Amino acid sequence: MTPEVLKSIAAGLTIAIGGMVPAWAIGRFGTEAMRSLGRNPESAGSISSNLIVTIAFAEAIAIYALVVALAIKFV
Repeated sequence: MTPEVLKSIAAGLTIAIGGMVPAWAIGRFGTEAMRSLGRNPESAGSISSNLIVTIAFAEAIAIYALVVALAIKFV
């Protein structure tokens, strides 16, 4: 295999795993937030604000994976 093919495979795996794991985590966060709201509807403001911050952190990990994949591919 040529180095270019290996770089493409590595970049593809990086973005695939780096995209799947945060997507799974965001789904899990949303599920647990809805369960919490079902149990205690009065805490909707606190749960929603914490959920937004947590989702932003998980999404940042996906963006870092994209940057690393682009660095592998083009550097």
